Amino acid sequence: MGRAVSQAIANSSRKTRIVSASAFFLAVCAFGAAGVAPLAPDASDLPVRSIAQELALPDLSAQVAALQQKQEQFVQEEKVRSGDTLATLLDRLGVDDNAAANFIKADKLAHGVLELRPGKRVQAQTNDDGQLQWLRTTLLDSKEPVAKNLLISRNGDKFSASAVTAPLERRIEMHTVEIKSSLFAATDALQIPDAIASQIVDMFSTNLDFASDLQRGDRFNIVYETFYQNGEMVRSGRILAGQFQSATESYQSVWFDEPGTRGGGSYYSFDGKSLKKAFLKSPIEFTRISSGFAMRLHPISGQWKQHKGVDFAAAIGTPVRAAADGTLEFAGTQNGYGNVVVIKHWSNLSTAYAHMSRFAAGMHKGSKVTQGEVIGYVGVTGWSTGPHLHYEFRVNNQPRDPLSVSIPNAQPLAGADLQRFAAVSADMKHRFALLRPGDTGVRVASR
Repeated sequence: MGRAVSQAIANSSRKTRIVSASAFFLAVCAFGAAGVAPLAPDASDLPVRSIAQELALPDLSAQVAALQQKQEQFVQEEKVRSGDTLATLLDRLGVDDNAAANFIKADKLAHGVLELRPGKRVQAQTNDDGQLQWLRTTLLDSKEPVAKNLLISRNGDKFSASAVTAPLERRIEMHTVEIKSSLFAATDALQIPDAIASQIVDMFSTNLDFASDLQRGDRFNIVYETFYQNGEMVRSGRILAGQFQSATESYQSVWFDEPGTRGGGSYYSFDGKSLKKAFLKSPIEFTRISSGFAMRLHPISGQWKQHKGVDFAAAIGTPVRAAADGTLEFAGTQNGYGNVVVIKHWSNLSTAYAHMSRFAAGMHKGSKVTQGEVIGYVGVTGWSTGPHLHYEFRVNNQPRDPLSVSIPNAQPLAGADLQRFAAVSADMKHRFALLRPGDTGVRVASR
């Protein structure tokens, strides 16, 4: 009996705990539901507003008709090829327009298209009938070292041509040139412009005879300017530095703009000494010595006698250059000399140039000439058995061997000029250091 009562009490307590727990759980759920209840009204309860609008469909037939009436435009670019004519160039550009071709032939400015060298780029725009809308290219002025953008444009049935100066990008290029046969053969192999090769000759003409002194394996390191427009090289500029190296000799040359001059300057060695000597080593750029300053059997008289000059064999018409600054003392015909020029230099020095075919324009007694200026052309006048230049170097009117006379250089740089030159020289030394032996590649830097 007592056990039954106790069991009943226990069961009653368990039910009480279950009910209490259930009540607590429901209270928590109710509280939680109340805590996350949405603050905004239910979207399904909001009023719905609809808008209806009729859209007109495009008229496709009208669009097609408009496109058919509109002319298409085509732009083509071509490079001028060797042997190109105006007709072949325009054909590759897609131009089928006789009026445009006739305008280019007749207009003085537009005619420059016919004078473009191979490799020049030309752009043109045409319509779908091949009519030219515009054509443009870059021209190099033959009288001035500038480039111009040429534009030929169409307005109705009329054409016009205009040219404006083109902005150029200056670049610096570096090469190592190894001599295998000749200087120009080596520069051609590296696609170095002929104008740069000619400057190499001028730069070292007082130290080297390029016809006889160069040997296989000799090297030139050069740093020079080029000018580009729209990624295309327009022209070459000046050699900024050069270095010659043979088995026995070495020469360096750095261009330095001299103060107080407009674009003037000259070449100096790395230590600031001028490379410009009073006299050129040879009055002809490329030649060979056919007869030296010595006793010889005269080719006409057949007698042994002193040859009082040096004969340089060269083709008729080869330019003859003044060996130094001076004044023309004589220009005319003189006995066995034929056409001869005598130049009076400073002090008691003079030079003579004989057997020339003709004189350069403006050469007459009293004319002023500068070193390297063309004074005449090789010929066979006078007592001459073949085309050559007879060259004499005279001291007090007495002939001396021009190949053995000691010739002084111009004055070296000093003071502030030497300090300014040192910075230029250091930059060129660094560039030469980059041109290691055996490296003939191009390095380009824009400035």
